[in-house]
Amino acid sequence: MRAKKTAAVFAIAAAALYAVNFPLSKLLLDHAAPTMMAAFLYLGAGLGLLICSGIGKMLGKDTIKEPLTRKELPYTVAMVVLDIAAPILLMLGIARTSSANVSLLSNFEIVATSLIALLVFKEIISRRAFAAILLVILASIMLGFEGTDSFSFHTGSLFVLGACICWGLENNCTKMISSKSSVQIVIIKGCFSGLGSLAVAFAAGEMLPGFQWVLCILLLGFVSYGLSINFYIMAQKDLGAAKTSAFYSIAPFLGVLFSMVLLGERPALRFYAALLVMLFATVLMVKDTVSVQHTPG
Repeated sequence: MRAKKTAAVFAIAAAALYAVNFPLSKLLLDHAAPTMMAAFLYLGAGLGLLICSGIGKMLGKDTIKEPLTRKELPYTVAMVVLDIAAPILLMLGIARTSSANVSLLSNFEIVATSLIALLVFKEIISRRAFAAILLVILASIMLGFEGTDSFSFHTGSLFVLGACICWGLENNCTKMISSKSSVQIVIIKGCFSGLGSLAVAFAAGEMLPGFQWVLCILLLGFVSYGLSINFYIMAQKDLGAAKTSAFYSIAPFLGVLFSMVLLGERPALRFYAALLVMLFATVLMVKDTVSVQHTPG
């Protein structure tokens, strides 16, 4: 039970660290193009943990205790490729549909992660967890709905759904190697996916931002992606992909709260109603996580 409680804390911490990315990225996007921004965020994650790992070795504390082997190579390659493809699909979707539609459809990642975990990886998901996931979807609809036009289904929507499916697959691929060193996984994910995104950015004709802004983005990437992904992987070891994803789904709401504090934004009334639904879903998920069934004997 203690391991599951600790994993739940890691999952919530991962969501909180990632949520800080929303308002700060909004500020930094004034100084960097979107694809270039994504590239340096991931590079900040990978390089940041690579430096931390090096410092740990110098101090005699090896942070990579269970390194990846050739056996995990297929999942590792899939993880990197999917982390390059998903942001590209999302950007194509954002360019072709409304922000309300993107906000609504992006939460399909929770559904994709859970269904792939159930159907492909045969992960057991309880009824209570399913109920929590459905409530998360309901809260997301309440948050993103701005009228019937928000449900228009066209090419942009397909791109967003494609991004969510990629992230759902990536979450499950990461789960398959989550017993290995989370630090090494983030280093590989950050460096290789970041370099892939950087290549795409240059191919798209985007320019490098100023040196000071590159440093800011790298630092944000280390905190909001490096540490966040590290905690996420640590949570997956005991929670599984579906439950960790459900906990992680509070990140958009935390992002709005951080935006209120850092940017002075004020959400509409429906946000508070959606927040209540999300809180209830989180309570269900926590109860499902900490309840351990013991078999006789």
